[in-house]
Amino acid sequence: MSYVIDRRLNGKNKSTVNRQRFLRRYKAHIKKAVEEAVGRRSITDIEHGEQISIPGRDIDEPIFHHGPGGRQTRVFPGNREFSTGDRIARPEGGGGGGGGSQAGNSGEGEDEFVFQITQEEFLDFMFEDLALPNLIKRHLTGTDTFRTVRAGISQQGNPSRINIVRSMRAAHARRIALSGGSRARLREAVKELEQLRLQQPDNLCDIQALEQEIEQLRNRIDRVPFLDTFDLRYNLLVKQPDPSSRAVMFCLMDVSGSMTQATKDIAKRFYILLYLFLQRNYERIDVVFIRHHTSAKEVDEEEFFYSRETGGTIVSSALRMMQQIIADRYAPEEWNIYCAQASDGDNWNDDSPICRELLIRQLMPAMQYYCYVEITPREHQALWYEYEHVAEHFPDSFAQQQIVDAGDIYPVFRKLFQKRMVT
Repeated sequence: MSYVIDRRLNGKNKSTVNRQRFLRRYKAHIKKAVEEAVGRRSITDIEHGEQISIPGRDIDEPIFHHGPGGRQTRVFPGNREFSTGDRIARPEGGGGGGGGSQAGNSGEGEDEFVFQITQEEFLDFMFEDLALPNLIKRHLTGTDTFRTVRAGISQQGNPSRINIVRSMRAAHARRIALSGGSRARLREAVKELEQLRLQQPDNLCDIQALEQEIEQLRNRIDRVPFLDTFDLRYNLLVKQPDPSSRAVMFCLMDVSGSMTQATKDIAKRFYILLYLFLQRNYERIDVVFIRHHTSAKEVDEEEFFYSRETGGTIVSSALRMMQQIIADRYAPEEWNIYCAQASDGDNWNDDSPICRELLIRQLMPAMQYYCYVEITPREHQALWYEYEHVAEHFPDSFAQQQIVDAGDIYPVFRKLFQKRMVT
């Protein structure tokens, strides 16, 4: 009798495979629900799971069955309303089921199918098909990342890495080499003894001599150990340098007086979305936070999101600080450099052309990608039009988008970081 033992490492979640199949099947419904959830959530709960509702009509399983076959004519008594060929109208809503807002006294229906996706699944759908543009592997000096790889078999190693099959094979080969001659002579001596006992049973002298020889041969073979330390073989594991793409993301946020609290909240939500995306998808990436008004300041994550400092607006101060940090800490030949800038577009008029020149002549040649997000429901300001000139010079590595309200954050984020086809 055969026994099937389930050794899958799912723990208590034995339906993991079915759940993944279900998520793939209703991917469109889930993705739409995730997009809507991101738009209405606050900063603190943007990365939590979500409750997904799927209409009952969309979860029906298609089936094959045998029909009645042939041509049939039926007469249904009591039918005074319809005749052959008439189309029956679909029942109006609210008559039971389907989650209608008003009660009905007739009809039947079916509730929507509701299930919960986890935080990991929510983030998977939220960041699906997103990637940092133009990410390449730079030459890394002094990299400290390694990966362990198999490098064959060794005669020395850790007992936990012993290769049983190769060790037994070596032991078998050694026993054959050391006792092969004795075994061959033993087989011959056994045959000679059998023939001698059949043909000359009275020749006790020769029979006794062969018996002694056979006993000596067996003792010699038994003295060869079954397993010796010489036979042990170990799996050899070595560490190889693992070159990885190192990247740095500069987050430039305008905190000037023209940025209202609502505008700042939208900017913070955009940067939190960006920060979650980077931390989830990339292991080796640095994030540099810069706040600016009339002057720029490099801050930590806590101060970037919660400080209330404000002032006038000189955007070039942030660009100059970013340029200085790149020169001091992030060599362009070793790092993939990215920048995400958020502002309401208000800037000192004489400063916008300075920003354009800084980007075109000094910053953009070293950047992999630069995105500018303008958060305002009004007409574009001078900074937007100056940045359009930058986009003309660097169409593949510069992008700009406008956000009007919180509902635009996630769609704009996907446009800026949509995974591009490699040509």
